[in-house]
Amino acid sequence: MDPAWLRVTVVYCAPACEDSSELTMPSGSTVHDAIAASELLTRRPELRDSIDAGVWGQRCALDRPLADGDRVELYRPLTIDPKEGRRLRADLRKRGVKS
Repeated sequence: MDPAWLRVTVVYCAPACEDSSELTMPSGSTVHDAIAASELLTRRPELRDSIDAGVWGQRCALDRPLADGDRVELYRPLTIDPKEGRRLRADLRKRGVKS
């Protein structure tokens, strides 16, 4: 591929959906540019208020430059504190209920 262009994937996954866009972006594009070009926020307006993104599983700033082959991921907000979730599952196991 021409070094002036990058191939990038933008993904968002939730329990009932998977949204993925394959993009060709100009070299020097940022995470923000890829999210805008994917139009993911148009399809998933609930994500507009707090964009939490990363590249290949590592959280990053929206102004991070992209490299060819990067996978931009949008993360869902937590619905429960992870420590609280573990405590609740442990309580259920103690009572003999599978989670």
